[in-house]
Amino acid sequence: MRNVLLLIHDDEGQESRYQAALDVTRAVGGHLTCVGLTMIPEFVGDYVGATSMILADEQTDQAANKTRMLGRLEREDVSFDWVDRTGFTAQTIRDHAGLADLVVLSCGGGGDLTEQMNVAIADTLLQVGKPVLAVPMDAGPFNLCGRALVAWDGSDDAEAALRAAAPLLSKAEDVTIYYTDDGSLRIPAEDAARYIARHGVEPIIKCEPAGTGRAATAILEECRKGRHDWIVMGAFGRGRVIQQIFGGATRSMLKDSPVPLLLMHDR
Repeated sequence: MRNVLLLIHDDEGQESRYQAALDVTRAVGGHLTCVGLTMIPEFVGDYVGATSMILADEQTDQAANKTRMLGRLEREDVSFDWVDRTGFTAQTIRDHAGLADLVVLSCGGGGDLTEQMNVAIADTLLQVGKPVLAVPMDAGPFNLCGRALVAWDGSDDAEAALRAAAPLLSKAEDVTIYYTDDGSLRIPAEDAARYIARHGVEPIIKCEPAGTGRAATAILEECRKGRHDWIVMGAFGRGRVIQQIFGGATRSMLKDSPVPLLLMHDR
């Protein structure tokens, strides 16, 4: 994992995305590609003039943001390059994620920005097939070297997430593989533990009795109790038209997680 792609746009999630991307890039000795996005307004009515005015304001704002962010990047100890694009979030990320090893986007919050980010996350996972680090908009510093939680369900997606996360899990001081014992695991947690042990990680395996609650609720409670700094999990299982168009546990985690999520989907 050497090539990290970061969406740069002056919004409420930019700072947490930026700090997380820097932390990952430093940890792996990698290269950071910054995609400076000027967003085309999606719904502005039927007035061409209104579209032009909104786009002009956006161009002014993002040009100023580029100046600020380039000044900061030049003072950081990371290799980086910058690409300017005008377009929609998901399509822009899709166009540039092909040679990335990890894409850093935002989650949580609310409103139109959150929905655009959720669509971009789903598109990157389902269409491009790249892992995503989804960072809560109000997250503090990303402690990559702290405590990591692997949410394990034995699925193809969980396997893909573990493979993608292995280089970063090797940086964590503590890794817990967490699963619920409902008798349905295709691949046991012990196999997952043996896999990351070969990457120099000695995880703790934690099993909870199967309950009647939602998977996301159980994962978030374990994250809170264990004071974990980030979570690894498979995303968008194959049930019922991708969980009725990007629903289920993944959407709940994107909405409610207080810590960054490293997500992967097995295509």
